[in-house]
Amino acid sequence: MLMQGSPPAPDDRVTLANWQDPPFNRWAFSHMRELVPTQRIRRGYEVSPQFAHVLADIGETPVHLIDGSEVSANTVFDQTYTDAYVIMRNGVIVAESYSDRTHLDTPHLLMSVTKSIVGCVAANLIERGVLALDEPLTTYVPEFEGSGYAQATVRNLLDMRSGIKFSEEYTNPDAEVRVMEEAFGWRPASEREVPNSIYDYLRTLDQHDEHGGAFDYRSCETLALGWICERAGGAKMADLISNLIWQPLRADWNAEMTCDSVGTGIHDGGMCATVRDLARFGQMLLAGGMSLGGEQVVPGDWLRSIWTVDPDIRDAFDRSEAGPFMPGGWYRNQFWFLPRAHGDVLLALGIYGQMLYVNPGTGTVAAKFSTWPTAQSGEMLQNTIRTFDAIGAQLAGLAPDRARHDGPPGIAAGLSR
Repeated sequence: MLMQGSPPAPDDRVTLANWQDPPFNRWAFSHMRELVPTQRIRRGYEVSPQFAHVLADIGETPVHLIDGSEVSANTVFDQTYTDAYVIMRNGVIVAESYSDRTHLDTPHLLMSVTKSIVGCVAANLIERGVLALDEPLTTYVPEFEGSGYAQATVRNLLDMRSGIKFSEEYTNPDAEVRVMEEAFGWRPASEREVPNSIYDYLRTLDQHDEHGGAFDYRSCETLALGWICERAGGAKMADLISNLIWQPLRADWNAEMTCDSVGTGIHDGGMCATVRDLARFGQMLLAGGMSLGGEQVVPGDWLRSIWTVDPDIRDAFDRSEAGPFMPGGWYRNQFWFLPRAHGDVLLALGIYGQMLYVNPGTGTVAAKFSTWPTAQSGEMLQNTIRTFDAIGAQLAGLAPDRARHDGPPGIAAGLSR
């Protein structure tokens, strides 16, 4: 048993060297505070509005996988290493499940779902007039002068369209995304000369292409976005999330933000929260930014704008490496969007299988925590999306409309845009 005993046996210890690898990640993702420093994201003191429960039998919902076979939803959950999930329809919990590793109050690592929450922090700061989309980053962080980010704007970061040279190739130990983990303490130090803080590392990155060009998924963009949000908002990211998102959301539990050796939050993927609170966040997005308690958490106009199909954003996405695998989709303000059989779906995604799924067409919100054995799996990603599509259609009494979901393995079905 991992991390059992006083002390645990050497082969059963979870360390910085192995915590993202199977089977160690199955323990680590729910115990981040025992591995790295964390900061509290405080919930408010008011009693959270309780979810209504009308449980539905969704486990046997038929799901058509990308390989052409048909299985039940429960089979997909088993095959995709699910730690916990909550499914809601129109604000009511219809299904909820926890593994033996997670419980109702277990904070689980969100990985890059964190990015979408940071994007909502930026939306609030823009609404308040302390952050401007077209301003260069140096307006807020003069330290970017002389770096690859010197001429980039806030808009470039939100849509991941800066020209920074940065590889997100998780299987390559020398890719910038993995080197960066040394800077913020998610990996043991190597023989490389790497700054020992996130912000010092960001200033070493070079510009490779024009800013405002094609979309390219880069985790460094959200780290830079977090830095300017902290400067504009006058507080650390953990406190900004608490004050602007978690408290008005009326979250049930405190969340956590992992941080580097100097206390900088890991804005691109370091937040930990319960699956119910992630579902609560998704329901707020479905409701146009309004919490279950009736408080506006995220500006409604901002949410409407990111759902709008923008030709420039679509073109930037089409020209990216993601374009062929997610036809018809787009990326805006730290969220993914995909056209599906019953309308466009908003997604917040994190490696190893973290997902928030919001589908206005069926009134469905789904939050899922996982510990895939690999950082990325097109097959598990697409099959999970198909599962939530099928469950949402069943709950809404709509036909699955499989014709729009048929396509080559690994390709997300979509309408031509």
